Amino acid sequence: MVFKRRKDLLGIEDLSREEITSILDVAQPMKDIIFRDIKKVPTLRGKVIVTLFYEPSTRTRTSFELAGKYLSADTVNLAVTTSSVQKGESLKDTIRTIEAMGADVIIIRHSMSGVPHYVARNTSMRVINAGDGTHEHPTQALLDMYSIREKKGTLEGLKVAILGDILHSRVARSNIFGLQKFGCEIRIIGPSTLMPADIENLGVKKYYDIEEGLEGVDVINVLRIQRERQKEGLFPTLEEYSNLYCLTRERVALAKPDVLVLHPGPMNRGVEIAGDVADSPFSVIEEQVTNGVAVRMALLYLMMGGTTDEVND
Repeated sequence: MVFKRRKDLLGIEDLSREEITSILDVAQPMKDIIFRDIKKVPTLRGKVIVTLFYEPSTRTRTSFELAGKYLSADTVNLAVTTSSVQKGESLKDTIRTIEAMGADVIIIRHSMSGVPHYVARNTSMRVINAGDGTHEHPTQALLDMYSIREKKGTLEGLKVAILGDILHSRVARSNIFGLQKFGCEIRIIGPSTLMPADIENLGVKKYYDIEEGLEGVDVINVLRIQRERQKEGLFPTLEEYSNLYCLTRERVALAKPDVLVLHPGPMNRGVEIAGDVADSPFSVIEEQVTNGVAVRMALLYLMMGGTTDEVND
């Protein structure tokens, strides 16, 4: 199966089922590289990758940097807080400057939805969306799907619950778009104040009652409660949210016995997920971090012209 070579990756919604499968297939041999004594292959030697993050990030930014380095690309992290952005430089001028320095790929995160699309229209560099506003976070969804498929053996027809702050979550949207391409039943669970008004138009099932929503599911993907949103008064207190929606052992027991628990991180232990659940045998949260590097390696490889046939030789 061959990945359709794209200039940019701006969202999961734009990818076909076959393209997603190609990325996940290539991620497995890439994951093997991570566990070698020498974590380096010459695949992208001579290529330059720049990460440009206008929002804080640990996992996504670092995993992209490591993915590039493991493939022998030169990776540069542009710190917005110490760049000319602080002097009033426009986004368009920042992008032109990076392109003029010879970068091949730019990986961008921004608080405004649609910014990666704007960048892609204004540069010949390849653009990867590392999260834009409340729109999409495509590589997080890809690593989530890889983690599920690795443990379950398939993505076909699974019942997946997405629990938490759906309203502000780009992770939720990308997971919905991706998993539905494999016939998954998507249940979203959370308080009414953290639900988009038109979310059911995406073909999901909406639950305000956590016990009802978790009944018989194969996967539970827990979203971070964004504490910075608390000032908006979307729920009374973190304690009340925890009482109603924290994923506890008792609530996990409502799902299937072989349920998987995912979390994109960082976690608020005791708020959206209990510590003993996060550290339990059915949790794949730490593995998601490793899988994130492998999936981003696969994506960079395929976008730069590699094929599934070559990686398996």
